[in-house]
Amino acid sequence: MLVMKFGGTSVGSAARIREVAGLVQRTAAEEPVVVVVSAVSGVTDSLIAAARQAAEGRRLQAIQHAIGIEQRHTEILHALDLPAEEQQSMATELRALSGDLENFIHSVGTLGELTQRTLDYISSMGERMSCRLLAATLRAAGQPAEAVDATKVIVTDGNFGHAFPLMDPTRAQAEAVLAPRLREGRVPVVTGFIGATESGIVTTLGRGGSDYSAAILGSALGAREVVIWTDVDGVMTANPRVVHGARTLPHMSYLEAAEMSYFGAKVLHPKTIAPAVEGGIPVRIKNTFAPDAPGTLITAEAPPADTPIRAITAISRLALLTLQGKGMVGLPGVAARLFSTIAQEQINVLMISQSSSEYNICVLIEEAYAAQAQAAIERQFALEQSQGLIEGQTVRSGVSIVAVIGAGMRGKPGVTGQIFTALADDGIEVLAIAQGSSELNLSFVVAGAQEDAAVRAIHHHFGLDR
Repeated sequence: MLVMKFGGTSVGSAARIREVAGLVQRTAAEEPVVVVVSAVSGVTDSLIAAARQAAEGRRLQAIQHAIGIEQRHTEILHALDLPAEEQQSMATELRALSGDLENFIHSVGTLGELTQRTLDYISSMGERMSCRLLAATLRAAGQPAEAVDATKVIVTDGNFGHAFPLMDPTRAQAEAVLAPRLREGRVPVVTGFIGATESGIVTTLGRGGSDYSAAILGSALGAREVVIWTDVDGVMTANPRVVHGARTLPHMSYLEAAEMSYFGAKVLHPKTIAPAVEGGIPVRIKNTFAPDAPGTLITAEAPPADTPIRAITAISRLALLTLQGKGMVGLPGVAARLFSTIAQEQINVLMISQSSSEYNICVLIEEAYAAQAQAAIERQFALEQSQGLIEGQTVRSGVSIVAVIGAGMRGKPGVTGQIFTALADDGIEVLAIAQGSSELNLSFVVAGAQEDAAVRAIHHHFGLDR
């Protein structure tokens, strides 16, 4: 059994949906298939914008957004040219979903408040619409198929916006809801990105979470493979918009893929790998626009690469916060208090670096949260600053993390030296460094203006374009 996930660009038009249906139908002729589908490209952003406009009192603009979303899906439906009965049924379903959306927007506008729980419900509408269009297209092509809301299958906790799957009840629901359809030869077309609590309240798995949905279902059903269909040929050695010689990686390990996804690679949702590892299920990245391209296969182990590093990625628009002072030396609990303070502000720390002298510690966060984090840290360490134990904090905005990734770095002397030599030769200053004991990832901070040059310098030095 195979799980196939299709992203928003893959279902962005009637022509694309027909091509996806063809891929699914050809695969379903050989083995059972579960399909996971994202919202049509751009729709989730429009839904979030409509919800926020309603909360801000701009109800008319919010409703116009909702009407635009309905019109876009209706236009796709008409262009699909389905049989009359199927066309009428889909039009009715789209109208019902749109009416539900408008009711929620009116409610948000009336209350003047948008909770994350309500935003999750509104955000789920894109996948609900797209999965129905794809299922209808499959049926029109002669392939038995059925749209299935993931709220009936993926059971999560109540952390709205970033829900975590509860795998035991999810396995039970997958067996009860999806397995019978597969045995009957039907293709379940499941909404990506969303789930529901045990009491049935809609949740979302985080932006881009359809990859995560596919891996969760693959693990729950014991799939042979999870195939993520996207708009690129696979995982690449670097961002091709930055490095013209970037190439597709044929094979990589779970750990390498996880490191890449957490450090800026957009091909794969960061949480996708965990369910695949748990189930020992290969993940393959393929291009919907070039289906014959081999893509990238991700497994527990990967053949050794020709070079010690496999890929380079980066995260932009960050801030480097540094807390320092002579009183920090040997003072227990400073780091714990710092991280706790940032966590209480619901701010994610992307990288940590501390000198062995304990004189300073720095953290990397998104630039947009720098002022919020700085104010919270000032409050937390006000007493120590008044006593001169801590000199204060500095904030440097407009920086980037560059991450060099590869299992071949492990236990191989000289790789780090080569990386920093390549940077020095191009006049690139390194502001902070971090490396885990796994040696799979060496991360460093540079000025944002030097990010692209740093990626290109390392890529060229190690011959990753060859």
